[in-house]
Amino acid sequence: MRDLDLIPAGTVFTATQITHYALPSERTLEQAIAEADLLVSTPHSGAAIPAEIAEFLSPTLTKRLQYDYSDVATASVVRRWAEIDPRIVAVINPHPRLIRDPNRAKPADVSGDLRAAIARVREAGPWQSVDLSGVDAIRPVTFSFFPILEIPEGDAAVDHLVQTFVETAEQGLGVYERTRDELTERFLAKGLEHGGWFTRLSFHDTMNTTTTREGAVSVARAEKDRLPEVVALSNRGDANGEKRSTAEPGDSPTMNPVRLRLLAEAHRDGFDVQNDNAVQLNQPYLGSQEIIAARDRFLQISDEADAAGFVAEAVQAEFLREFLLGPAASAELQLPGTEWVSEDFARVDMLAHACKRAWDEYRSLR
Repeated sequence: MRDLDLIPAGTVFTATQITHYALPSERTLEQAIAEADLLVSTPHSGAAIPAEIAEFLSPTLTKRLQYDYSDVATASVVRRWAEIDPRIVAVINPHPRLIRDPNRAKPADVSGDLRAAIARVREAGPWQSVDLSGVDAIRPVTFSFFPILEIPEGDAAVDHLVQTFVETAEQGLGVYERTRDELTERFLAKGLEHGGWFTRLSFHDTMNTTTTREGAVSVARAEKDRLPEVVALSNRGDANGEKRSTAEPGDSPTMNPVRLRLLAEAHRDGFDVQNDNAVQLNQPYLGSQEIIAARDRFLQISDEADAAGFVAEAVQAEFLREFLLGPAASAELQLPGTEWVSEDFARVDMLAHACKRAWDEYRSLR
């Protein structure tokens, strides 16, 4: 097997392995939840690919393309943040979005959607732009349309691919989704009993460039798709966090607009940014399935929450990956290559402390 990072075949993750909080040797998870008001999830942080699907990978897939297809900088930052901040609990998806994207609504027919995506990719041809709208929970291509999967010929072979993906998902991704939702319910139960605050934070990163066939992460995204210099905070609203005039019925903000603006100010201070536009709201992303599902769940208990003096909200943070990685690593990725960059542990620690500062300040402002 070429030099890719693979999860050994048969690996089944547990909720304990993917749940992180401060001082686990001294505190139980129950104690951590009692002291926390923020649940952080990283739906796209996994880069290592389960060995079960290695047979379906493109023979030209490199480690750089593998890692670029994940929100690779998020797991280490969030894990470190959880180590230093007793006010958060974090859950980290160990599987890559290739298995299935938990920030998309889970298809009623996973197999059918994957088959439809495969058919569209085949029709478009390798490296060609393809519209996967509605069937992109499992993507056979990356965002630069690199064919990450080698689609087999014949119905029986495709059946085998689809079934393998469905079964493998339950070993990691399914554990992540169940753990995330179970933790949410435990926070809600606490809030309905004692009142207070609870925020669901879906934590992401994206580069403002995509890859060439030679592995250089250097193709500029369209202006409308580019992130600000540090982070976009999203609540499904407009550039001020207010409800969009074009929003569909029921698509209300997932976080109070005033508090979202306070959170943005806290991030500007916490990350010591000099340019206010380095932190923007709902630009270019509105926020996706994780915060939508959280909002809808919170609405189900809104009457009980009001009676209990409990506020539950959700927000998506999409950090610019170039900012998280730092200028040296970002410059290295601009060049052709097959390897990913080495992690800068000092920078990870700095970013984790900045996250803590930002949320500590937000708590003082809300």
